Amino acid sequence: MAQLSNRLQRLAPSATLAMSQKSSEMKAQGIDVINMSVGEPDFNTPDHIKQAAKLAIDENYSRYSPVPGYPDLRQAIARKLERENHLHYTPNEILVSNGAKQSVCNTVMALVNPGEEVIIPAPYWVSYPQMVKLAGGEPVIVEATFEQNFKMTPEQLENAITPKTRMIILCSPSNPTGSVYSKAELKALADVILRHEDLFVLADEIYEHINYIGVHESIAQFPGMKERSIIVNGVSKAYAMTGWRIGYIAAPEWIVKGCNKLQGQYTSGPCSVSQKAAEFAYTQSQECVEQMRQAFERRRDLIVALAKEIPGLEVNVPEGAFYLFPKCSSFYGKQTDGRVINNSTDLAMYLLEVGHVATVGGDAFGDPDCFRMSYATSDDNIKEAMRRIKDALAQLK
Repeated sequence: MAQLSNRLQRLAPSATLAMSQKSSEMKAQGIDVINMSVGEPDFNTPDHIKQAAKLAIDENYSRYSPVPGYPDLRQAIARKLERENHLHYTPNEILVSNGAKQSVCNTVMALVNPGEEVIIPAPYWVSYPQMVKLAGGEPVIVEATFEQNFKMTPEQLENAITPKTRMIILCSPSNPTGSVYSKAELKALADVILRHEDLFVLADEIYEHINYIGVHESIAQFPGMKERSIIVNGVSKAYAMTGWRIGYIAAPEWIVKGCNKLQGQYTSGPCSVSQKAAEFAYTQSQECVEQMRQAFERRRDLIVALAKEIPGLEVNVPEGAFYLFPKCSSFYGKQTDGRVINNSTDLAMYLLEVGHVATVGGDAFGDPDCFRMSYATSDDNIKEAMRRIKDALAQLK
């Protein structure tokens, strides 16, 4: 019988997209579902950025762009890194891709050989381990628990490193937990990395601007780390441009050249019009970014307060991104109407089918004790969703 490749057999489908699809199907049946499963700002792309895209269309930016992205956009990104992060990169050290997701995958495919290990702190974004598997690598999962605010310690990192370790993937601010590594915590991890030759860190900083504790810190800032770091970022979260599909890496030029070679074979350059819009986003006023950040912070305070009122949930206070990742294991083994909650996936399905709120079980993120809610939605939706969740959980005995 004909079969898909072994490569695909190793992959798991995205749990986030699966829950979002199920909630969409329920909505299509007329059921009022509040979708808190997808990590997407509910704001529209700011008008001045949309105007730049319209102008680009009128100016006929409709042909293939250079594989690494337009020089003007790469220059704008280099200036952003200098201005906001005090990191000096040339345009030749920047590669623009079809979203930060491709940027992550490019990097893993370019650096990881079959059998090599990639350290991933859990909870993690669902796609990291799958991308490592796609490259033939071995994900090494380090459990960063609720009690340690979901952050990997230097000791844990050191203990996980073997002669086969090629890369560490670090996401700060974090999806799914909202945890943010402080400058001191990053420095401690950098010290471990620098003790090991040919060990790289992929720093996923896509939530950089959704930060509630002050200035963003990058692991690339420490002496010796710029040569070991691949920064991944993009416009999707900060500028509400998820569908525009523009992400980038900033990395040593030899890594950028490798990713450029790879990208040249399977997607070429990203959308020309989106690039012109992204260039405008980076070079014009950043007021819209701060306005959205303030809205997310207000929503964070709201959802944390409401979640803390729900008996049985343990809640930490996220310091960035727009996710809450409460601990829900106290409900395991409980039941209602013959329906038993055995794990977080069961709980998420129960909340969807009974409470009509779409969330994602923590199993998919490498932490079976928690579940993820995105609060990138209106205050009214947050209040109603938490009311429904509270009522649904109260039925479990």
